Formats: sequence, C-alpha cells, structure tokens
Amino acid sequence: MRRLLAAAMLLVAFDSSMAEAPEEPANQIAFTLGRTFIGNQSVANTSVGNNVVRAGRGLSFDFAYARQLKRLSFGSLALELPVVFDPDEDLSYGANQVPLQYSSFFVSPSARLNLAPDPVISPWLSFGGGLAHFQGSKELLFGGTNPGPRVNMSSALQFGAGFDLHVPWKYSRARLRVEFRDNWTGEPPLRVITGSNRQHNYYIGGGIVYGF
Repeated sequence: MRRLLAAAMLLVAFDSSMAEAPEEPANQIAFTLGRTFIGNQSVANTSVGNNVVRAGRGLSFDFAYARQLKRLSFGSLALELPVVFDPDEDLSYGANQVPLQYSSFFVSPSARLNLAPDPVISPWLSFGGGLAHFQGSKELLFGGTNPGPRVNMSSALQFGAGFDLHVPWKYSRARLRVEFRDNWTGEPPLRVITGSNRQHNYYIGGGIVYGF
C-alpha cells in the first residue's frame, strides 16, 4: 500500500513539473552540422567516356534564426532565416573541364510551422525562398587554371522538415535538433552543359537550438 501511495505521489509531482514548464520562447537561434547530397548530372553531346558530373557529400553547416509570430491550438507559426553553407563540394568528371570543387550558400527566408511545441518532441515544417550563391575553385579538376566563369547566383526554393528534442533539464531553453532541408536552385558554374538548369541540394544535419 505504501509503495502504491509513493508511486502515485511521484506521478503527481511529475505531472506538476510538466505543467510548470516555460512557454515556447519567442526567439530561437540554431546551429547544425551535416552533409549536403547532390544528384549526378549527365553531360549531353560529348565524346567524354565518363560523361557524368558527380558531387561529393560536402561537410555543411546551417545557421538559423526564428521569430515566433503566433501560437496556435496545435503548435505555433514562426518566421525563420536558415543559411546553409557548404564550403567544399568536390567534383568528379571524365575530362579536365570542370572545377576541382565549389562552395555554396543558400539564404531562404521561410515560414515554419511547429507542431505541438511544448512536449518532449516538437516536429516542424518549413517552406520559403531566397538566393543561392555558388563559387567554383580557381583550379580545374586535373590541374590548370579555371578560365571561368567561377560565380553563379540564382533563386532558391527551400523546403525543410525536422524535430526539436527537449533536453531533460526542467528550465533549460536548449534543445537538440535533427533536420532535413532541400534547396532547389540553379546549377553551380560547372563549365559543361548538363541536361538540367536546376538541382536539388539535400542537407541532413543535427545540432542544438537555443530559445530566448
């Protein structure tokens, strides 16, 4: 009987601590570390045997700021500014025509919908658009100077999804984040003609979020 009473008291105390948890902060900053994945692109009308441009899986970073606009019955709506930076995306191709590597960053103001922001796990969806910036290396793949053009800018359409995991400390404003983002942009300055003028840049990463 005493054990049942003690268990009941612990359950009530746990429920009370959850009820006293602070509301969702109005501002958030986030940093995640991950990889960017890009599909292969074929080059048409060429005599090169290996006529497919392949990209590596560049180590990438996402910095994001979000401002909550409205609390909803099922979550919250926020504006966010994600900036995804890939400093070194290696390339491979069958001829010395493409850059050795290129860098990219995407800035995409977006609307973010958080579902059930107060529980332990808070899933979210993000959609928006902005700008993409690509810069090719000074060197070609197998040596020599890249004659250019080396820079290309385009529009970017961004879709994101992920979840934030509350850390166990009762009053902590820090959370863990796992996220996926797809920036649909123009092509980097590859110096070859592929079958498409746009590409998907898939980013998968994990990191930390801090609310204030």
